[in-house]
Amino acid sequence: MFGFHYRLERKAIGLVLAIIGVASIGGIVEIAPLFTIHQTVEDAPDMRVYTPLELAGRNIYIREGCYACHSQMIRTLRDEVERYGPYSLAVESKYDHPMLWGSKRTGPDIARLGGKYSDDWHVAHLNNPRDVVPESVMPAYRFLSRAELRTDDLSNHLKAQRRVGVPYSDDMIANAAADAYGQAAPDSPQAEGVAKRYGKATNIRAFDGKPKDLTEMDALVAYLQILGRLTDAAYKPMASAEK
Repeated sequence: MFGFHYRLERKAIGLVLAIIGVASIGGIVEIAPLFTIHQTVEDAPDMRVYTPLELAGRNIYIREGCYACHSQMIRTLRDEVERYGPYSLAVESKYDHPMLWGSKRTGPDIARLGGKYSDDWHVAHLNNPRDVVPESVMPAYRFLSRAELRTDDLSNHLKAQRRVGVPYSDDMIANAAADAYGQAAPDSPQAEGVAKRYGKATNIRAFDGKPKDLTEMDALVAYLQILGRLTDAAYKPMASAEK
């Protein structure tokens, strides 16, 4: 084997062809499954898109590097399913650009964090993680409660998402800023538009406890509270198995 390799190294053209051949095998292994992507990604008719506020929260989550310590991918291993819930499905990341699956867990996986804790818990945790998890090594994000959320560019963010396949309508894009405010101000006229465009099940409340102010804390908590809840596809196989 080594003798063949040594002889091949002496012939530049042969070595180049061998490299191309080996690289082609790797490419085929990676590319071929993509031709069956529609068969491997589950159907989720109830799948909804992120609201402008949730999308803004996701951008803040990425900006602050939260993905470096928290994965969003529950593996099929028994201990992971017992700890975090049903394993992650491909369709659940359908509208995630970029995806935030991750591979390192300094903190727990948060793929199914939505609805697990109250808004007050999340605010307290972000203000000072040690107040609710004494052993936490997570940094504090108190400034989020003081930082006004920028909304004037949210329409552009939705447009960018639509370019890569997220089905935002023209109406959603045109009302992005108003919908972001309305989702965090349940008593405002804008709140009705949020429910109309994104569904009655949308979380509409003052996430940071201050309905008159729209802060980055509102956005991040809104995002955390929707994780794992854009569709219930992951729970359907379990329900079918029980029957």
